[in-house]
Amino acid sequence: MKNFVKPGDVITLAAPSAVVSGGGVLVGTIFGIAAYSAASGADVEVKTTGVFDLDAATHATTQAIAVGEAVYWDATAKKATKTGTDNTKIGVAVAAKASPDAVVRVRLNGTF
Repeated sequence: MKNFVKPGDVITLAAPSAVVSGGGVLVGTIFGIAAYSAASGADVEVKTTGVFDLDAATHATTQAIAVGEAVYWDATAKKATKTGTDNTKIGVAVAAKASPDAVVRVRLNGTF
């Protein structure tokens, strides 16, 4: 295929704000995990697929999340939540999260 560019599991985006290695990056509806720290506006490579442990938003620490339940990105808090309203869907939980756990294990879905 002469029109194939690359697999797309790692892509380069302009950081919408300062990001740290391992932090979430949301540009439009593209979500991924930063491969390294970058300043706002700088190019950063993000991994759009795979399983990652993400910090839960403060309100989400009291949320129980079941395996297979949708997980969203709270762009204001820059953390994961199961609350879909005003947030961007990023994947599904692959491990149960009980209250008051502060981490959600998420399989990213690079097709959102």
